[in-house]
Amino acid sequence: MASTDVRAGVVHPRSPLPAAAVGLGLRRALLQDLRDAPVGDFDFLECAPENWIGVGGPAGDALAELAARHPLSCHGLSLSLGGSAPLDTQLLAQVGAFLHQHQVPLYSEHLSYCSDEGHLYDLLPIPFTDEAIRHTAARIARVQDILGRRIAVENVSYYLAPDPTMDELAFTTAVLAEADCDLLLDVNNVYVNACNHGYDADAFIAGLPAQRIVCLHVAGHLDEAPDLKIDTHGSPVIDPVWDLLARTYARIGPRPTLLERDFNFPPYAELRGELQTIHRLQAAHAGAAHG
Repeated sequence: MASTDVRAGVVHPRSPLPAAAVGLGLRRALLQDLRDAPVGDFDFLECAPENWIGVGGPAGDALAELAARHPLSCHGLSLSLGGSAPLDTQLLAQVGAFLHQHQVPLYSEHLSYCSDEGHLYDLLPIPFTDEAIRHTAARIARVQDILGRRIAVENVSYYLAPDPTMDELAFTTAVLAEADCDLLLDVNNVYVNACNHGYDADAFIAGLPAQRIVCLHVAGHLDEAPDLKIDTHGSPVIDPVWDLLARTYARIGPRPTLLERDFNFPPYAELRGELQTIHRLQAAHAGAAHG
């Protein structure tokens, strides 16, 4: 599969994408902009496979064209890794076929749950407990076994922590170790959670196993109140999140980084400006240590 202008050939040992790769979400509202984008604006595209499995017609043609021109990563929405309902192996088989069809180098899911006798259409926090660690890690390991590949899990934003016996950092690192999986680090989610729950964002990132971080996400959010941020992916990235991203690069070195935008799409030129910001920050920290 050909990629466009991947600036750095350096690949983190566990990341299947170049360290300085910059990505953008493959959204239907952006299809024409993505097809028309100049070479070098982005290096990979990311989609939720559930939104594209079985899609034909013009949208399916656009997906095939873009996937042939750019590496395609996949970020799932529906496996409910922390849920109590049985793992949806039928969906997982469809996802596996999609990954194979489009030669997807990186597949990730959310460290959350979204089903309980039916789909809840939200990403809900897993209790930070030893029992939840064992349960979630076992499900992640089974997903990896079925797919025959490593996956990454993403730290999610959350607004209530149900009966925790440890903090988010301890829970996350324990799941990663027990499942032996990788981490998709969402820098905006760290910022949002740090503001909402009163912890230090830099200390959280410093406590993560850097060698497991294979990709980063950055996005905008909604300032509902001074002490309440809502993760929306519907606005530009703010300066404090850019600053946290820069400090993350300084700590662990550049990683493949995706700009998430799910609605309230601005003119493509504005998204291009944010992509260029990621490129600049990665270049500024190209010599930083890699964990």
